[in-house]
Formats: sequence, structure tokens, C-alpha cells
Amino acid sequence: MKLILVRHGETYWNEERRIQGGGSDVELNKVGINQANKLASLLKNENIATIVSSPLKRAISTAEAIARHHQLAIEVDDGLKELGVGELEGLSALNLSTTFSQFLMQWWQGERLEERLPGGESFVELQQRSWAVIERLLAEHKASPEHSEGTTLVTVSHYFAILAIILKALDLPLACFTKFKLDTGGISILEFEDHGTRLIAFNDTSYVSHEES
Repeated sequence: MKLILVRHGETYWNEERRIQGGGSDVELNKVGINQANKLASLLKNENIATIVSSPLKRAISTAEAIARHHQLAIEVDDGLKELGVGELEGLSALNLSTTFSQFLMQWWQGERLEERLPGGESFVELQQRSWAVIERLLAEHKASPEHSEGTTLVTVSHYFAILAIILKALDLPLACFTKFKLDTGGISILEFEDHGTRLIAFNDTSYVSHEES
């Protein structure tokens, strides 16, 4: 079974380098809409059984572009929302206060991941809720009479949610998230086999021209 993890297209806040967590419902900008349409064309020949999206507009708009090629209804699951960043929501990444920057420096070094961000949630909590969505999808489709080795599932979500899922699937420590970088519109693919799970693609944006990526 194949799981395609899609990060939503670019938003106005991505463009402005503002911190955009689970509490921000920002829409795609022009670049993001183009990314969504191009990645939808890339996936149009996939045998997609299910598309599950975060409830946030940037993810739903991206999922809708994909779904148009497959006559599928989008399933929405709160478990795929982005990390709750609390008091950091909407702040410029370039102008964080000293207090926040010190915490984030330690956090980005793989420390304090069990602690909640100020007013938000922890990376551990994010991984627990996002992985619960994946476990449910895998169980449902393995139990389905239509299940086959060629089944493909698609989730559309966010930077930290996707990294949390990949790390769990590969049995890697959470602190490894600092070793990965995921672009807007990036496509990653996990393959679930009886003998184990493999990451067969990561952050693929080859469908977009260099100027747009």
C-alpha cells in the first residue's frame, strides 16, 4: 500500500515568512494555486482510493485540486492539522522576541520536544494525533474487500505534521526532524509492506518550474 503525503501549496504567510501553525486558516496565494493544480496533474493517473485533508483552507484547496481528477469526496480529519504554535502564530520568523528565539533554538536542536510551545502543543502531541489518522486509514483499507497492493492513499497536510508521520513510519527519533526540509507543494511517498515501511520519495517538487518552487 502506498501513502502519498502532500504538503499544501504556498500561502500569503509562507510568502511573508510568518509562522503558520494549526491556528491560522490562511488561503493559498497565486503560486500556491498553481502548485496545487500542477501536482494534481502529476497525480491524476494514480489509483487513489482515499484523499484525507487537514481542515485548514490551504490544505483543503490543495486536496480539492487533486480530487477533481478522481471523482472522490475529500475526507477531513482534524488530526492532520499543523502543529499548534500558540503565541507564535502569525509572528514574523525574522522578528521573534529573545524569549521565543531561545526556546525555538533549543527546540530546533531536537531538545524540549515533549514541551508544549507557548500556548500551543508539543511535537509529541502532534505526532500522536497525526499518526492515529494514518493507523486508521491503513487498518480500514487493509480490511476492505477492494484492498490490493496497488492501493494508494493521499493525505494533504502541513510541514510538521508530515515530518512527524514520516519519522514515526520509519521508527526514527523525533529529533531527526531537523535533518529534513519540506517545501510547499512537496510530495513524499511511504510504501507499507508486510516486511516493513520504506520512504520511496521525499519532498518532490519536480513538477513545478525552478522559478515557481
